[in-house]
Amino acid sequence: MEMKIFKDAFKKQVFLVAAAAIVLSLALSGPVLAAETSRLDKIVQLGVIRVGTTGDYKPFTYLDRETGEYEGIDIDMAKSLAAALGVKLEFVPTTWKEIVTGVTEGRYDVAMGGISKKLGRQMQVFFTVPYLETGKAPITLKKNMNKFQTLEQIDRKDVTVIVNPGGTNEQFARENLKKAKILVHEDNVTIFDQIVQGKADLMITDAVETLVQEQIHPELAAVNPDKPFTFTEFGYLLPRGDTVFKECVDLWLHTALKTGEFQKIFDSHIHIQ
Repeated sequence: MEMKIFKDAFKKQVFLVAAAAIVLSLALSGPVLAAETSRLDKIVQLGVIRVGTTGDYKPFTYLDRETGEYEGIDIDMAKSLAAALGVKLEFVPTTWKEIVTGVTEGRYDVAMGGISKKLGRQMQVFFTVPYLETGKAPITLKKNMNKFQTLEQIDRKDVTVIVNPGGTNEQFARENLKKAKILVHEDNVTIFDQIVQGKADLMITDAVETLVQEQIHPELAAVNPDKPFTFTEFGYLLPRGDTVFKECVDLWLHTALKTGEFQKIFDSHIHIQ
């Protein structure tokens, strides 16, 4: 009787171990399946990577309307990514309002062009490892620099702050300015001309952009770009859930940062004095 009980218990134990092995095998097959269905495989198979970009944010992405060609730091980085994957590059125009939905709806494989890493975006998509640190800072006429040193000085009823719609600049302005007038200007390419022409007092944007725009517009000056109001990082947007594709792009970007490739591209587009 004792031997029979022992045999039954042994058979039961063998069954449980086998069942556990099957469960473990199925669990481990998940990542394999994900790898087989990764966007990376589709990109390599089709021989093209689609990059969504706004084309309105110097020095990261700018569309020359006369030539129809894109230029900028992240445009060159997109070319580097395509070359690393051994595929052709296709740019897909997008806007700041649709920068995230373009990824989630599959209109492009990755979004590039000075995109701030924000929690709201992170909840919908993946971000790559960061490649640049910056923060929000004002830019205004040189003669008005001392007037707009702090948010308290800016947030007054007689001050007009201009913003481009749909991005983090508008979000920051609406969250932090309750008295100042917020003027929405649709064209981010000509937005700084509005300050020069006196149609707005200032703009609050990424500090790195203020440094570039004060060189393009001699009438303007970046206000404390080394001490921005906020801290943020730039990264590239990727489809949520596709860890295989993300790890591949992260490896390419990390390598570009460590080898100096990114710095070389950055220096070719921006000359901060």
